[in-house]
Amino acid sequence: MNICVFLSAADLSETYTRPAREFAELVGRGGHTLVWGGSDVGLMKVVADGVHEAGGRLMGVSVDFLAAKARRGVDDMVIAADLAERKKLLLEKADAVVIMVGGTGTLDEATEILELKKHGHTDKPVVLLNTAGFYDGLKEQFRRMEDEGFLPRPLTDLVFFAEEPVGAMAYLEESLGMP
Repeated sequence: MNICVFLSAADLSETYTRPAREFAELVGRGGHTLVWGGSDVGLMKVVADGVHEAGGRLMGVSVDFLAAKARRGVDDMVIAADLAERKKLLLEKADAVVIMVGGTGTLDEATEILELKKHGHTDKPVVLLNTAGFYDGLKEQFRRMEDEGFLPRPLTDLVFFAEEPVGAMAYLEESLGMP
């Protein structure tokens, strides 16, 4: 399975790096491929290292102005012209999407995949990994959107909220019919 992970490139505390590494090890041990922003810094590096060390493949999609931060020696690397093309390529190459902790870029990527799902333009499973309650506020906002009629589909059709990495991977494997 090609698993796109949207996440921060910032250097973060153990609170966030430990679960990210746990998920990365599950990806690698499962023989899956990480599809990610291609950066070799911060949380992106933690996840790429974990997947690689556990035997998984790395497929990066960087962007022209960040090419200097792109990880070397990956299985596949594409350099997109801009952020819009990068996001499009990441989603095209993925069988599933996991949203980890991140800033505005991660939030932009997350809302794009959810909007595509809302309108039926993709049926890829999407997991929001709510590490240390990071997305509690967003989860509450999504529920309010659903409760007040802003979502034409049930929230559970759009995204699965996982509190731990093992739950995220179990949901992806079940969604894609893997044993």
